[in-house]
Amino acid sequence: MKLNKIIIAGGGTGGHIFPAIAVAHALKQMDKTIQILFVGAKGKMEMEKVPLAGYAIEGLDIAGFNRSNLLKNWSLPFKLIRSFLQVKNIFKSFQPDAVFGVGGYSSFPVLRYAQRLGVPSFLHEANAYAGKANKMLGKNATRVMVATDGMERFFPASKILKTGNPVRTEIINKSFSLEDAYEFFGLKQHKPTLLIIGGSLGAKSINHAISKGIVSLIESGIQVIWQTGKGNLELVGEDIRKQKEVCITEFITKMNYAYAIADLVVSRAGAIALAEICATGKASILVPYPFAAEDHQTENAMALVRHNAAVMVRDTDAADQLIGMIEILINDKVKLQSLGIAASALFVKDADQRIASEIKHSVEQE
Repeated sequence: MKLNKIIIAGGGTGGHIFPAIAVAHALKQMDKTIQILFVGAKGKMEMEKVPLAGYAIEGLDIAGFNRSNLLKNWSLPFKLIRSFLQVKNIFKSFQPDAVFGVGGYSSFPVLRYAQRLGVPSFLHEANAYAGKANKMLGKNATRVMVATDGMERFFPASKILKTGNPVRTEIINKSFSLEDAYEFFGLKQHKPTLLIIGGSLGAKSINHAISKGIVSLIESGIQVIWQTGKGNLELVGEDIRKQKEVCITEFITKMNYAYAIADLVVSRAGAIALAEICATGKASILVPYPFAAEDHQTENAMALVRHNAAVMVRDTDAADQLIGMIEILINDKVKLQSLGIAASALFVKDADQRIASEIKHSVEQE
């Protein structure tokens, strides 16, 4: 059996979307004739990012479980039923040979329906602690690709393949000069540079700690690239935004430039953010999001901390400890170098190709 058509399902955040696109690119490199259709959730960022990457996408009328306001979940069963009907129509029209799920609530009905039909289904679990949907789907999946050791507690050992986490090809693209990168952000080459990334939607505790201490950072001779996340620019006064030592934006379009010139990264501990930090060999201070399902971001962060590849600050301590830690660490070049080397050693360089190869090989073996 030849792999002619595949559905890639999931999204909601860049941590799901960008690895999915990386795997799609890897599949196309192996066989240009493979037809790829993405399935995501209407209104989410995949509906914009996937077409920009050159792939078709279908949107489902589906929403995730709202943990902060349980009353808003009343319509969830109806949306799930509707999404299954939409998935049924997508399968009837596209007729995939395989389905690959990257996480996010839009992946569940797609993979569940594939398993019901006997279509080969593949999962990727990016985190050190598996999500509920993936745990349910993993029992009947053809193969479960994981990023870390010890995932036998969540999935059948015989189905697990450790592949690492794919990262965007542009993150590790170094076909530019550092001068171009510094110029892009309007910063100087001789100053220590701090990169702050709280995800596409921002990180409240990080943003508040930085907004409170950014004057101190500037006075310490540190220049800052700060991705506040959508709708968070108002946290920063206009007088600060006009400072030559800072570049503050809702979303960084040239992340490869940002990583290239960063001496230190402050970040949440989403799996793909950590993969990018390791891919670029950067020292980091991680502030895990405490309300992530099963507190998986703390598990992700500890996977690096245990290898002396990152430093961690708890979300509740960020307001009091983050600025002081930044100021100490960014001036300790020996520590920065050791953290970066240890992080780099954890990166799996060809995760996208490993995943694409496993999907293609498994389908064509049948």
